[in-house]
Amino acid sequence: MNSDNKILFKEESFKIIGACMKVHRLLGAGFLEAVYEEALEKELLTQNIPFKRQLKLELYYDNEN
Repeated sequence: MNSDNKILFKEESFKIIGACMKVHRLLGAGFLEAVYEEALEKELLTQNIPFKRQLKLELYYDNEN
């Protein structure tokens, strides 16, 4: 594996992906995004994974901000 393919924060990444997979496994498909967001928040809290919800994102698109 070359240095370009290394996962940054590997342990943290696996914990987050695991939480997302658990939410998907329990809820399945077909809900609105807000349902998954609420469920994921509960799962992240349960697993003591720190997060911030709905942060403002500075987006620059097509030379506009």
